Amino acid sequence: MLNLPPRISARLDSRQFANLHTFLVAARHLSFARAAQELCLTASAVSHRIGRLETALNMKLFQRLTRQVSLTDEGERIFEVLQHAMGELSEALEHSSRVEVTGSIALYVRPSIAQCWLVPRLADFVERYPLVSLDLRVGNDNVDFRTRKVDLALYYANGEFPGLKSHRLMREQSAPVCSPEYAEHHRLYEQPENLKHCTTLHDALAWDHAAFDAEWTLWAEQHNLLGALPKRTLTFDRSDLSVTAALNHAGIAIGRQQLVQKHIDSGELVLPLAGFSRSGHYDYYLVHPPLSTIPKRLLVFMNWLRECARQSAVLDDQEDG
Repeated sequence: MLNLPPRISARLDSRQFANLHTFLVAARHLSFARAAQELCLTASAVSHRIGRLETALNMKLFQRLTRQVSLTDEGERIFEVLQHAMGELSEALEHSSRVEVTGSIALYVRPSIAQCWLVPRLADFVERYPLVSLDLRVGNDNVDFRTRKVDLALYYANGEFPGLKSHRLMREQSAPVCSPEYAEHHRLYEQPENLKHCTTLHDALAWDHAAFDAEWTLWAEQHNLLGALPKRTLTFDRSDLSVTAALNHAGIAIGRQQLVQKHIDSGELVLPLAGFSRSGHYDYYLVHPPLSTIPKRLLVFMNWLRECARQSAVLDDQEDG
């Protein structure tokens, strides 16, 4: 547990607690104006509160620039301490006042894993924990935990999350998938050279900084088929959309097993060129800011996700990060 250094705590009195809260909000937004909106104050009032706090602590917490503010090294240190303290306080109040798990969780998820894997399973979580509210948000960008009120993120990534805590939830494998009709029409079964006559379907935002054809390139390199990739393409910003196009005979997509296995099992999609295999080092990760104590509502949700992953039979029990 992080503690305020004695030289700082000695300078605090009851008049500074409101100023500390104002600092916490302003540091999270890195904006006096946005902090003022959240606190129902004027930007000038926010600035004055922080000024009084800086005077009391005898340290500069923000660098004031022309159109923005940034935290000083001391400001970063105090911000980290306050975040940990508030998290522990919330957890203590939760344990002391409630027997059942309650509260809300803001979860940020990549669109395809939300659509194809997470959302179909949520009814079970709601039944188990009826007093926990889940706020699900989707997007292709990495969320800024400091400026967005998000507790947890679920990413498809390589596991590199500087400054954050990560846990590998599931391994992933991939393979080219298409409808049976498309495979037969283009004579793809055991004839990979015919791929050059097809339309490849791409998730252009497969992971951070990925090229639009990154998934296909990785697969083709593994199978010595770079020369067989066609020039005709359709590009999407979501894996599930490229798979939907494949289901409707528009071409052949790279399917991630966790997202497409149900379509393979039903016969709606086939694996005409090769079975599922590892491509690169991309898996599904749970990510959150470093916390000295994980709130109970968040812990039960993470454990529930792990249980779902075990049922998918691709969980790696060793946590990373």
